[in-house]
Amino acid sequence: MSEATLHPHTRDVLRLAQPRPRWFVPGLLAGIGSAVMAVALLACSAWLITVAAEMPSLAVLGLAVVGVRAFAIFRSVFRYLERVSSHDAAFRQLAELRLGMFRRIVPIAPAGLASTGRGDLLTRLVRDVDDLQDLPLRVVQPLLVAGTTALLSVVGIWLIVPAAGLTLLVCLLLAGILGTLFSGTLSARADRELAPLRGALADEVLEIIENLDILTAFDALNPRLEQLARTDARLRQATLRRSVGIGVQSAVVALFAGAATLGALYFGVPALDSGGGLLSPVLLGPTVIVAVLVPMAVFEVFGMIPLAGSAWRQVRVSATRVADIVPAAVPGEIPVDEVDPLTLCASDRASGPVVLELADLGARWPKQHEPGVAGVTLRLAPGDRVHLAGPSGAGKTTLAQTLVRFLDYTGSYRLNGVEARLLAQSEVRRMVGLCEQRPWLFDDSIRQNLLFARDTATDAELEAVLARVGLAEWSRTRGGLDARVGERGALVSGGQAQRIALARALLADFPVLIVDEPTANVDSAGADALVRDILTAAADAHRAVLLISHTPVPDELVTARVTLPARAGGHTVISPCGAVRGGAATS
Repeated sequence: MSEATLHPHTRDVLRLAQPRPRWFVPGLLAGIGSAVMAVALLACSAWLITVAAEMPSLAVLGLAVVGVRAFAIFRSVFRYLERVSSHDAAFRQLAELRLGMFRRIVPIAPAGLASTGRGDLLTRLVRDVDDLQDLPLRVVQPLLVAGTTALLSVVGIWLIVPAAGLTLLVCLLLAGILGTLFSGTLSARADRELAPLRGALADEVLEIIENLDILTAFDALNPRLEQLARTDARLRQATLRRSVGIGVQSAVVALFAGAATLGALYFGVPALDSGGGLLSPVLLGPTVIVAVLVPMAVFEVFGMIPLAGSAWRQVRVSATRVADIVPAAVPGEIPVDEVDPLTLCASDRASGPVVLELADLGARWPKQHEPGVAGVTLRLAPGDRVHLAGPSGAGKTTLAQTLVRFLDYTGSYRLNGVEARLLAQSEVRRMVGLCEQRPWLFDDSIRQNLLFARDTATDAELEAVLARVGLAEWSRTRGGLDARVGERGALVSGGQAQRIALARALLADFPVLIVDEPTANVDSAGADALVRDILTAAADAHRAVLLISHTPVPDELVTARVTLPARAGGHTVISPCGAVRGGAATS
């Protein structure tokens, strides 16, 4: 597959991976200089050794010695400059590329990434993006350096022994074509498989580590380890196949390097008697030796060209994998800010009471044809506490994701009378907060997990909010605010994680708070207490709470109940409760 047949967005990624000319050209010129100096060094050394046998004057030998030293020094200098300049350009562009990828991912996260495994996503954003630095370093620059050096060398040999120059040109062309062809035949499939297999292996390792306790409890660890071993074996076999292709490439290049040397001998030795380059009437022995030995140095440089073909296949696969998670256009199910600056007054709306109104609201996930939720009509006013229930698959979590603008919607969604589409997503999220079913906790202290919501909070405020959610005594027994919660909250229970997430939401002081299935990871004995504490702690005259839960909730704790139908598109069932404060849910 050539670049002309690549998906347009893959080409965009490849263009992002190629450094800007002002960064790239200095390294390229230094690379060409280093390669030319290497060929010139061998030619001058061969001429010096050969002519020394003829015992010429010291002036002639001195000139050749100076040439050898100069070419050796300049080769090292150019090599150093090439490494510094080309890698600096690649790393600069890599930083821009990675930031560019994150800028494109942020608008579609998290809903647009739901179908990509976390291990595979990490591999794409780290290993595959790193592989894209090979485009300038192992594809573009080697092709230009080797091509330029080979062309100059062919011209130089042609001027000495035209037939040897023609032989060198033919051998170079055959080595490039056959080496690339053999490598492609043997390792093209492996080059395409390596990146996906690395992603699959990372996914399986991450899954085993995260679920080690469950897999062990159900005696399912060994089958997963066997599957991991099979994936690792496939990755190892693909790596070996790629190595075989590279080895055959090197063998083909070495074969034609020898052929070019023999051709120079075949045509150069008879020329000693007949004379005959364009620049000298008589062809001398040292000159013939130069024509014979130069192809060895040329092929050492030219060997980068077939290797560039293998590197190109791997870069192309990595670019395609990166492009797959960063679509050229944001999917229609993901909201995009369409903000009219004249309608915005973010500080006023986000700081005061908020009325949330839904009318026939619907939403669906990316790449799904059926709506995840539809036909929801609801009103949340300050002081309302609404319990949202419904069977599994009714769209409760979809609704929660929609209300914080992770998913776009049909119908109407208004905040204080303004359609949510006319508000910046960041402003919506300042007014509507979400405590997720599995809250994310950072591998840090309790303090840092709370300061994430409001970094100006004092320790006294943090301790007060922990007391409000029922964690005061628990935090004291663990060492206070400096106690660590472990990676993703591994050192706390499901209920404690929900309470920390609630404390974080209370610190952020969202006017509308959505709590999604807080009892999903809590035992039945603690579920009732958790729901009661959540509604009690979050109760406020200026705040509306939407509790999504399968756990029964006493009537005195909520102002209304909302039941979503089993099938998206049915009618939302709303019933008032004993604690109605006026204006709650309506249909």
